[in-house]
Amino acid sequence: MPWFRRIGWFHVPVSVPGVIVTVVALAFCAQVFWATDRNSHSVTDTLYRAYPFIIPTLLLLDWVASRTTAPQGTRR
Repeated sequence: MPWFRRIGWFHVPVSVPGVIVTVVALAFCAQVFWATDRNSHSVTDTLYRAYPFIIPTLLLLDWVASRTTAPQGTRR
């Protein structure tokens, strides 16, 4: 059973494991953003500190989603 379905450029979760992986990744990104923003003095300071955590997390989410996506042409 696939976890994600590809719609255009995006992977949309279609099962419970897909939703769990997505929620955990987004919660981690939000926590990192808030933690770095609390001690930052400017917008660029926040982005420079959050970038090393958020981008790899989203790339890992994309990698997991691409590996657990239903092949094109199949419908659920």
